[in-house]
Amino acid sequence: MKNLISSAASKNEMTDNLYLYGVARIRSKEMSLFSKSDIDQLMSCKTEKECIRLLNDKGWGRNDTDESLEQLLTSEREKTWELMDELVDDMSVFHTFLYGNDYHNLKAAIKQAYKGIERPDLYIKDGTIDLAVINKAIKEQDFSILPEHMREAASEAYQIQFHTGDSQLCDIIIDKAALDSIYAHGKGLKNELLSQYVEIKVAVANINIAIRSVKTGKDEFFLNRALVECESLDKKKLIESAKDGMESIYEYLSTTTYSDAVAELRISSQAFERWCDNRIIEYIKPQKYNPFTLSPLLAYLLARENEIKTVRIILSGKKNDIGDSVIRERLRQMYV
Repeated sequence: MKNLISSAASKNEMTDNLYLYGVARIRSKEMSLFSKSDIDQLMSCKTEKECIRLLNDKGWGRNDTDESLEQLLTSEREKTWELMDELVDDMSVFHTFLYGNDYHNLKAAIKQAYKGIERPDLYIKDGTIDLAVINKAIKEQDFSILPEHMREAASEAYQIQFHTGDSQLCDIIIDKAALDSIYAHGKGLKNELLSQYVEIKVAVANINIAIRSVKTGKDEFFLNRALVECESLDKKKLIESAKDGMESIYEYLSTTTYSDAVAELRISSQAFERWCDNRIIEYIKPQKYNPFTLSPLLAYLLARENEIKTVRIILSGKKNDIGDSVIRERLRQMYV
């Protein structure tokens, strides 16, 4: 049954009892989120199968003992979105988290049409656009049926792929459009948590793009096409620093709010990714005590994704016989 969180709540300006039921449900769900002790218990398992049995005992999965790791994690994401659908009438408030799936599916549709193949398994289920609409737009080259924020990128990426065969440039166009849309939607809802989340997400993507450009010898054209405008990083300065090499990037970042990340970047890309995820978790923790807005629901979504990512790291490590000390270096902070 839908609760009283109405479509008007998507504006995130209401601070009355409409939020109390949804937040109360989330509070009860937070009790089942993994704590550090739960992660330690999972780490104590010897094999991937033993880990999956423990997760099943804790309610993960769909009561199918033969579930693979990917099936298990997919089912947990599905359960999280099913919960959100119960609590919120207007799911557009969560489009910030789903636009990435839409653009992934757009990319998959263009590549399949170009190669003349059909691979349904390449699509991601959860998105804001029906897959039939995306496929129709590509097959008929009718991009007007796509949402406005996607039309231009879809058309340009299609033309690049089919007329030049440049798959990398096609990807750049779509990836940038995805980040632009995520950023605009997250900022547009005027929710402090969502605004900060998309700021970090886009800035981190920009940093990774700049570093990758140095490592692969990409030029200024690549950087201008790939980088996204955001408030916490100066795109022009980041491009100039990338042109001068890795140390120049570190020097520029040291003058920004991401100065603490420089030490992690010097260690590895995995250390930087962990730093980013932990920063988001630290930011969303105070939302537990904010019962009159949509923020606790948004925080729960992010906490669940962080939890699923951490479980994936542990199980993948066990499967590939990676030492526990190495696995622990990659683990994220928990929300609870």
